[in-house]
Amino acid sequence: MSIKNMIIQGLFIFCLVLAPGYGKTVLAAAPDGDIKVDIPVVLKSAKVLFDIERVSFAGDVPVALHFMDIMANKFAEQGTRGQIIGIFYGEATYLLLSDAAYNARRHVTTGNPYKGLISGLQGLGVQIEVCGTAMKLQNIRNEDLLPDVKVNGGANLRMVQLMQEGFMRLQP
Repeated sequence: MSIKNMIIQGLFIFCLVLAPGYGKTVLAAAPDGDIKVDIPVVLKSAKVLFDIERVSFAGDVPVALHFMDIMANKFAEQGTRGQIIGIFYGEATYLLLSDAAYNARRHVTTGNPYKGLISGLQGLGVQIEVCGTAMKLQNIRNEDLLPDVKVNGGANLRMVQLMQEGFMRLQP
């Protein structure tokens, strides 16, 4: 990826994903009317691919799940036509495991604490996919996954396919 594309992608992430999430926190603490938005961002349509290989956290919440939630809610609020697809692979696959599989892999008894976030995203129309190759490498079976998680034939090729279809790739 060229430096220009990386800068554009970074600005896109900040303006569409980070800024609204952080803005809520700032607005909650600031008196009404203290923030004036000069350039509102309203998308008529958008096709967004979240590339999720690693898991980073904001507190106890995976950043990628949080950003997908912000964006999906913003799309619904603004009437944006489009699609959001989250592709999980590498170490991030554990976020998509059923309670029993999560407990076995993470050596806990709590079940998957992220299943509600995943289900909520799916309810907002976000398509959640996991890499079949990563599943093989990690000995994960289809029955180990949360409901309605789709298995793709390989994360890297799937992302190329989606980018050729006009999806913007974000890496939170």
